[in-house]
Amino acid sequence: MSDPTLPAQPGQPPASAPEFDTRDPAAPAFWDERFERGFTPWDQAGVLPAFEAFAAAHHDAAVLIPGCGNAWEARWLAERGRTVRAIDFAPSAVERARKVLGDHANVVEEADFYTYAPPFTPAWIFERAFLCALPKAQRADYARRMAELLAPGALLAGYYFIGETPKGPPFGIARAELDALLTPYFNLIADEPVEGSLPVFLGRERWLTWQRNDAPAAPGV
Repeated sequence: MSDPTLPAQPGQPPASAPEFDTRDPAAPAFWDERFERGFTPWDQAGVLPAFEAFAAAHHDAAVLIPGCGNAWEARWLAERGRTVRAIDFAPSAVERARKVLGDHANVVEEADFYTYAPPFTPAWIFERAFLCALPKAQRADYARRMAELLAPGALLAGYYFIGETPKGPPFGIARAELDALLTPYFNLIADEPVEGSLPVFLGRERWLTWQRNDAPAAPGV
């Protein structure tokens, strides 16, 4: 699979990704190589206002963050005494995240999202650059697993990269496909614009809040 290229700003040529040995984003080694070489154009190095506002409005929610990368949001939550667990299947990402978390490093685990059993029932799963990092063939599994992890009424909320992309990751998703993917299990309750997106996501992110409905998750992950 192809590596991403950063979209150009007006009047500027695109910045190409460096050459890497690993090409399969389904493999931890793909992400290890990028973290080890410092190529993380999806990394915010902080948190955005939409996240802060949502977290403040849901201050009692226990939060699970899959595909956490450097886990800035987990640090923000942990520093405020919130219940949070962040996971990633790439050892280099987990190592970096634990450095970012410092005294709160224990909230980060190396784990496979599809088999991980969190130590609490999450009231909110935070999405940021996770779905768009997955190979397209895993999208149905993503939806089913999210539904399995969340009880009715719980929330799947965060930043979604909207619009199909010819290459990836990040793999953008058409809005109609995203809706079809999640509506068997979730009801969309908020759709908001995003400020402060990174260049790789600029103009393509929406903050979406989905609430788990009562439909059972289909088996098969």
